[in-house]
Amino acid sequence: MFLENPPNLSEQFGSIEVICGSMFSGKTEELIRRLKRAQLAKYKVIVFKPFTDNRHENNMIVSHDKNQLKAVTVKSCNEIISHTKGFNVIAIDEAQFFDKDIVVVCNKLANTGFRVIVAGLDMDFKGNPFGSMPDLMAISESVTKLHAVCCKTGKIAHYTYRKDDCDDDLIVIGDKENYEALSREVFYNTMLAKSNKKTKD
Repeated sequence: MFLENPPNLSEQFGSIEVICGSMFSGKTEELIRRLKRAQLAKYKVIVFKPFTDNRHENNMIVSHDKNQLKAVTVKSCNEIISHTKGFNVIAIDEAQFFDKDIVVVCNKLANTGFRVIVAGLDMDFKGNPFGSMPDLMAISESVTKLHAVCCKTGKIAHYTYRKDDCDDDLIVIGDKENYEALSREVFYNTMLAKSNKKTKD
């Protein structure tokens, strides 16, 4: 468990924590839980989300369990630093949607004393590492990988499968109507069947 330091220390380095996993694994729920604990510990908390994530109101992050916190929506991760004055904890949701500069931004924040908590998908819908998430995991002090439940077998799921066959774009914002969580076995067999179908067509 990552322990909070008192926010009133005059000199301290910060840290980076990464919460990752598939869709429906509880990443935002865990992010909100840590932020509420930080607030109880008298930290001043600010949350950021990318403009790309338009599933909910612009000023909110919302978990699938409908827990929510106010957030600042930014178009670029470089905007984050200008909003951090007076805060102790910097949270970033859906970090996979930011460009590679998110790694530089998180390092800069941690090196100047902020506790940085980042949540995001570690793999895209094809099962490949997503965006800068692998780099964020590499530079972090703590990585928590969460798992969903496979909607086909009830086993542990850590793959996000896109149900729409027509769209091959890497980023397609959606929810349960577009995506489902699958176990390794089901994901592999589903992708193999899809590949075979395309070959025949």
